[in-house]
Amino acid sequence: MPFIPHTQDDVGAMLAAIGVANVEALFEEIPAALRGATLEHVPSQLSEMQITRLMQERAQQDGHWLNFIGAGAYEHHIPAAVWQIATRGEFYSAYTPYQAEASQGTLQLLYEYQSMIASLTGMDASNASLYDGASALAEAILMAVRLHKSSRRILLPTTVHPTYRKVVRTIVSKQDIELVELPYCSERGTLLLDSLQSNAAAGFAAVVVPNPNFFGALESVHEITDWAHQRGGLVIGVINPVAAAVLVAPGRWGRNGADIAVGEGQPLGVPLAGGGPYFGFMACKKAHVRQMPGRIVGRTTDVGGKQGFALTLQAREQHIRRAKATSNICTNQGLAVTAATIHMALLGAQGLKRVALASHANLLELLELVERTGRARRRFEASVFHEAVICLDIPAEAALASLRAQGILGGLDLVDDYPELGASLLVCTTETKTAADLERYASAVAAIE
Repeated sequence: MPFIPHTQDDVGAMLAAIGVANVEALFEEIPAALRGATLEHVPSQLSEMQITRLMQERAQQDGHWLNFIGAGAYEHHIPAAVWQIATRGEFYSAYTPYQAEASQGTLQLLYEYQSMIASLTGMDASNASLYDGASALAEAILMAVRLHKSSRRILLPTTVHPTYRKVVRTIVSKQDIELVELPYCSERGTLLLDSLQSNAAAGFAAVVVPNPNFFGALESVHEITDWAHQRGGLVIGVINPVAAAVLVAPGRWGRNGADIAVGEGQPLGVPLAGGGPYFGFMACKKAHVRQMPGRIVGRTTDVGGKQGFALTLQAREQHIRRAKATSNICTNQGLAVTAATIHMALLGAQGLKRVALASHANLLELLELVERTGRARRRFEASVFHEAVICLDIPAEAALASLRAQGILGGLDLVDDYPELGASLLVCTTETKTAADLERYASAVAAIE
């Protein structure tokens, strides 16, 4: 985005208008002990050429890796047009509209985004995004408790992303909500269905169903959904939006579909970028829409009959409703959503499906190649999407170190979150991996000492 600096006259005029002598005076109320020290490692007065050289050198320190890590953040191809459009000034500077009439273009884009997410999830309505997938799940749990009214127990499988479970516990633990963690089947890597029945008598507000789950495995979504609904509980689906292009949408799970669907939108055109910013998506059935937090953009017509877009159903909660708000969400991740909308529009339904199928096919090929080496095998029997757990014949930490020495990020060590799995890695492939990449990984595994 172009930067237009203020002249000294501009600065002087602004300071005079607010009645202060200099910029430092604006920060007088901040105690000196809390102010940041000088940035020792940031050089000063470099030319543009020198700055470019410095940043290239810093970037090279990160290295160039062949990446097989997923675990909630995925390396997909992003067409160049996505961010070329998203960073145009019209979007870049107006991605969070406070007044509906202030930015019709942005509101229309958010409306299109909502329509796409509703279609992808098979739900009736979507909001205009949340912070990330983990906090979206927490918001869905709060929403489910408000909807259910008579129970504050949530059945949360341990096959849900460990970070998501930690975030959820942090957000809801002080709100008198009980999280009951359900074990997984040691053979299949999916929710142990018997654990559902043992928790039925105490009642529950909702059961969380990840699909694919953290191990990349596909859960018995129809059976779990019908079981929960028959006992008066709600169903919260946690999904990968790329996988949704080929798997049954949450809105069509079981007889009546899940009630709420959430997930991380990063796979839709948002780069890995060192960890963010990402965005969470949320969609639900029409009957629940008034309890859905965040912005919702609606399409309408003005007095002249022209099409227009406006924030609907909910005001800026934290400014207007405050204590009565469904949630205190300060902003959404609108710029990332802008990129995701452009990304989905460019790929279309068939393009997204091709990405999903290629990612799945690459994983099956990788697993076959790795098992041929005799050094690793699949840990679970369940069907998978584009991630799977493999067991190694040496400690995972040592294996990953050996792979890094060969320029490969070999997967995620599961020892911290699932110590019972022993020497295991969660590996991932996307459409970005070539046959040569898969062969290189398998050869590197075979060469581990």
